[in-house]
Amino acid sequence: MSVDRPLINSKVPHSARIWNYWLGGKDCYEIDRQVGDQMRELNPEIVDIARAQRGFLKRAVTYLAAEAGIRQFLDVGTGLPTLDNTHEVAQGIAPEARIVYVDHDPVVLTHAHALLTSTPEGATDYIDADLRDPASILRGAERTLDFSRPVALMLLGIVAHVPDDTAYPIVEQLKDALPAGSHLVFCDSTEVFHADEMRAMVERWNEASDNPRINRAPEQLARFFDGFDLLEPGLVPVAEWRSGPVGTSGTDGTDERRDVDSFGGVAVKR
Repeated sequence: MSVDRPLINSKVPHSARIWNYWLGGKDCYEIDRQVGDQMRELNPEIVDIARAQRGFLKRAVTYLAAEAGIRQFLDVGTGLPTLDNTHEVAQGIAPEARIVYVDHDPVVLTHAHALLTSTPEGATDYIDADLRDPASILRGAERTLDFSRPVALMLLGIVAHVPDDTAYPIVEQLKDALPAGSHLVFCDSTEVFHADEMRAMVERWNEASDNPRINRAPEQLARFFDGFDLLEPGLVPVAEWRSGPVGTSGTDGTDERRDVDSFGGVAVKR
């Protein structure tokens, strides 16, 4: 089922634009800055989570392209372009890599030209689609990706926007389309370290937005990997996934906190 949305609604906050604001980007509206500041007051950790997730993306894509030999990436809920986007990391290692981005935010669509850059040897495409319509995602991705060869499915901080148990069959439909050797890169919000702050932040978001979200326990997040084999170190806070020693710098040159309420992992389909 597709979801109809206005071209651009500058009066309603959107998670992609708020995330961009937290990462230092400029592609947001006043309502996004207001709600983003309110959420940061409720939960100062959120900027650490945003940075840690970006570091997780970079490390995971680096592993997949450099060590696992993955040359195809399906990045669902990509958000607005910032530093170290999937295609930049993947094609920096393997210029022939092919990347498909998926999002339904109209502001992201207007910035698609920034995502559509590609090396001559590879390809980058963009699909205007909703996670809740996996069939449309797969049909659109087939224009660029070969589903007879391994694909990395990336779901970073997006499944929280499907706040009920329909999230599991949605992810399963995407996973089922992938051949053996494919990987799932997944992370989402928890309430492990700062439960009160994370819960208050989600409540504020759900009051202000038309696109509700939820925090899930690590045990609930682990179900999204069913049928795939989790790679070491398993499902962990994203800042701990194959990162350097404590005190080493993150992607923006600052120290990454390890106790962030976003858990993630990388798994392979055998």
